[in-house]
Amino acid sequence: MDFNVKKLASDAGVFFTRAVQFTEEKFGQAEKTELDPHLENLIARADCTKNWTEKILRQTEVLLQPNPIDHTGARIEEFIYDKLEKKLPSRTTNAELLGQYMLDAANEFGSGTPYGSTLITVGEYQKRLGTAEREFLQTSATTFLAPLRNFLEGDWRTISKERRILENRRLDLDICKARLKKAKQAEAKAALLSEEVDKAEHELRVAQTEFDRQAEVTRLLLEGISSTHLNHQRCLQDFAEAQATYYAQCHHFMHELQRELNRCGNAVGTPQQSAACPNPVSAAAFPSGAPSPGTAAPASSGSKAKTPLVEQTQLPITGTRKAKVLYDYDAHDSSELSLLADELISVYTVPGMDPDWLVGERGNEKGKVPVTYLELLS
Repeated sequence: MDFNVKKLASDAGVFFTRAVQFTEEKFGQAEKTELDPHLENLIARADCTKNWTEKILRQTEVLLQPNPIDHTGARIEEFIYDKLEKKLPSRTTNAELLGQYMLDAANEFGSGTPYGSTLITVGEYQKRLGTAEREFLQTSATTFLAPLRNFLEGDWRTISKERRILENRRLDLDICKARLKKAKQAEAKAALLSEEVDKAEHELRVAQTEFDRQAEVTRLLLEGISSTHLNHQRCLQDFAEAQATYYAQCHHFMHELQRELNRCGNAVGTPQQSAACPNPVSAAAFPSGAPSPGTAAPASSGSKAKTPLVEQTQLPITGTRKAKVLYDYDAHDSSELSLLADELISVYTVPGMDPDWLVGERGNEKGKVPVTYLELLS
């Protein structure tokens, strides 16, 4: 292997000289060029951003993947798929796995038995909870965790590299200042030739120019932290919306499960009685991407998710009111009314009706409509 001995020796000499300058500065034996106050503030702000981004990222990962062993394995798997430029397959959540175990157990015990029927009911809802969790994890990883990692692994590495170069340029500048000072002192004492002073002044001008250029590059990169804050702010909003949607779905599923179990409570006795209690409606009854009644609607590309009007639907509706349709809805049977986004319809309730539904009218058409698809107007 061909080594450039002169270059290696030169680099070693530069490194040693910088180390000596740095050490003397630490002990107060050498002067140090201070950075511009604006640049110092930018550096402090960037360090603060980096430190808190790391903490928020780590704690969010703990929140979404509490098991440290699973978390480490998941990060390794993500790294491998990222290097292979392949999409990471969806993972089965613990709730989905529990639900499947319950369904398999029901087949063993007999779906017509009281225990088997209950296992099917609870298992189906566990799978729905697991599906909602998986969608929440995927959304959070894409819209929140990935941007934070990209900043730390991309922009911050670039900033750190340029800051190291700036520090080296500053050390070189201070070394040249010290050399010029010594040359002038030697010239005054021993009447040395002015060439030594001229050489030191030239080296100082070159070092000052390189330092100023690097300071400007570093400043521009650090000022980009403001854009990083804006981007992370949008990511936080997306993360909060994903959480709101997920927890609303969980609340709805558990409410429905309790209602199913309470309705079937009187059927826990004989197989004939338990057969009278049908299993809950499958999740496939609702079209992909559309919220089931009582859940928050998911965010669509290019639009923000609208929060279900829980506070409105909990109030009794007296008489007929106007409502604006928020999302398209396809009726599942003849008792329901299909809806088109942004249209206006009349709605009202009837005694004993499920609070998640209203009766909607459009001209001569009438049918049940889910309240989470509506904005009730005064």
